[in-house]
Amino acid sequence: MADIAVQDLDRTQAQSELARLADVLRGANTAYHGNDAPSLTDAEYDALKRRNAAIEARFADLKRSDSPSEQVGAAPAAGFGKITHSVPMLSLSNAFDDADVAEFVGSVRKYLGLSDDAPLPFTAEPKIDGLSLSLRYENGDLIQAATRGDGRVGENVTANARTVTDIPNRIENAPALLEVRGEIYMSQADFAALNYRQQEAGGKTFANPRNAAAGSLRQLDAEITRARPLRFFAYAWGSLSTPLAEGQFAAIERLAAFGFSTNPLTRLCTGSAEMIDHYRKIESQRATLGYDIDGVVYKVDDLALQERLGFRSTTPRWAMAHKFPAELAWTTLEGIDIQVGRTGALSPVARLSPVTVGGVVVSNATLHNEDYIKGLDSKGEVIRDGKDIRVGDWVQVYRAGDVIPKVADVDLAKRAPDAPEFQFPEICPECGSDALREPGDAVRRCTGGLICPAQAVEKLKHFVSRAAFDIDGLGAKQVEQFYADGWIKEPADIFRLEQSYGSGLQQLKNREGWGEKSATALFAAIEDRREIALGRLIFGLGIRHVGEAASNLLARHYGSWDALHTAVTAAAEQEGPEWEDLLGIDGVGAVMAGSFVSAFAQEAERASIDRLADELRVQDAAAPPTDSSPVAGKTVVFTGTLERMTRAEAKARAERLGAKVSGSVSAKTDILVAGPGAGSKAKKAADLGVETLDEDAWLALIEGA
Repeated sequence: MADIAVQDLDRTQAQSELARLADVLRGANTAYHGNDAPSLTDAEYDALKRRNAAIEARFADLKRSDSPSEQVGAAPAAGFGKITHSVPMLSLSNAFDDADVAEFVGSVRKYLGLSDDAPLPFTAEPKIDGLSLSLRYENGDLIQAATRGDGRVGENVTANARTVTDIPNRIENAPALLEVRGEIYMSQADFAALNYRQQEAGGKTFANPRNAAAGSLRQLDAEITRARPLRFFAYAWGSLSTPLAEGQFAAIERLAAFGFSTNPLTRLCTGSAEMIDHYRKIESQRATLGYDIDGVVYKVDDLALQERLGFRSTTPRWAMAHKFPAELAWTTLEGIDIQVGRTGALSPVARLSPVTVGGVVVSNATLHNEDYIKGLDSKGEVIRDGKDIRVGDWVQVYRAGDVIPKVADVDLAKRAPDAPEFQFPEICPECGSDALREPGDAVRRCTGGLICPAQAVEKLKHFVSRAAFDIDGLGAKQVEQFYADGWIKEPADIFRLEQSYGSGLQQLKNREGWGEKSATALFAAIEDRREIALGRLIFGLGIRHVGEAASNLLARHYGSWDALHTAVTAAAEQEGPEWEDLLGIDGVGAVMAGSFVSAFAQEAERASIDRLADELRVQDAAAPPTDSSPVAGKTVVFTGTLERMTRAEAKARAERLGAKVSGSVSAKTDILVAGPGAGSKAKKAADLGVETLDEDAWLALIEGA
């Protein structure tokens, strides 16, 4: 799946790709934060993280419980004591172009309800490529130093930190409790000198200054750290007994007054234009700074606004890192292959003469869809000056912002005069069925459905995937084998395998890779999955647009398989109270709802689902808590203008308290929060007898919760 663009992934491919990315990024975090020996370049790591985020943005309901977007750093190494951060040390979301910066500023204004002309200053500072460190001072004395670790628990490196010249062991006139945060780094000149000494002594050399700094600080012998030329920039704080200042910039100035080194390129900017200008200035000085940086960090300056904006799961809403661009390379396009996914999407993949891009050898790249090959974007507008892509072309490949290499440009001067235009297939290469494009869809899809082996196999792979039925011993390889042998054609067949063991599968134990023990274990694992959670069953059906999170959302809403089955059947015509109830679930839109209902309305697919359900014992979804807060488990709708917080803040607060936020009023609504300008929703709530509160009453209800 790594060579398919995010917009071309179907749900099975997205699920598999998210699993792959979780594994790769987990290993990269351990290598980078735990072993000081990165397995990926910064550009590669950023690209992987951005691909993961892009897939999660497109398939929000597929987000994994161990998602890389929920992880920060890596677990502390065993050789050091552990320190739990009183305030988590989180990572930053990334921007890769000017539009991302403007979108970041716009999102902050929107969240805070600020007009475009309201003052909103930001700080901008170089993003140091080093090791994050937290220093805890009590009554002016350094008592503790910890690495970031996994963001919540770090390594105790207090003895080592005391040896770093830039870190004072005592500061005067500081708050009684002050937790200073910053970056340990090594200058490029000191790095070169250290590597020379290491090589002369026959010791370990380091790949780059970041590795050298991290490895030097994380020595079990503090005297080794003392001998290493480490530096420290302070730029943030954690726990405080009293505030440092009212703004980020002023707080940094106060840290400098305490004796900490702060970056002289930190600036106060009035908006995105100034932020980007300062980014360009820093980028132009990058080669002469004497230390490594990989971007610029922007932060909302007003600390009270930072408090209001708060945090996502692993990143603050009030800060962003604007990363420097990745590399480009040119190579020959040797061929274009067409892959067929679970939903029938035909995805073109460029086969390239191997070339190094950003430190990685690339041999394939995404071509998105047939319009992209023609020189058009998803809206039919011209890109690459309208230049199409042909086999044999000399093409430019890049990796910025996405782990999947992309073909960015074509050199027409090197194109063979007789190079034919690429003809995108209108017939599925797997089953020979027509491949059609629906109006408004950028993707051509096979119409073969259940008769298309590519779709059938991918659906079965999805069914047995980790987030779905997760059957031990039955993975992608075994699914392909059993499908080819005619043993399984649909999910229900899996649960009939043991019945066939005495005849059709009699020789399974004698086949290569199988034996009596493994065959018996497989049947036991299948039997164990006859009892399945409702959310897993819904996700396992592989319905387009219905991913893992949406499946669990639907499970919680309907509670049982029978209730869901009855409601979806009644909503088949996509109208009526059951349809409105489905649409009213917060997080379920018309496209998802339509796809979900259509799956049950199609005769062949409905029959396949029913045959599967007959083989299972479906567990009811757990009831929501009723006593953790006044609104836990209740369905809340917001309407009108809120005056004391934005709609986004209100929704986030309600969800944190266990409420289900819906976009429409129905008989299942418990509370309507109505501000000025409330219209039809208020009237409908009154008609249905739904409790209606104004903003003050709502805040009074949840106060202290």
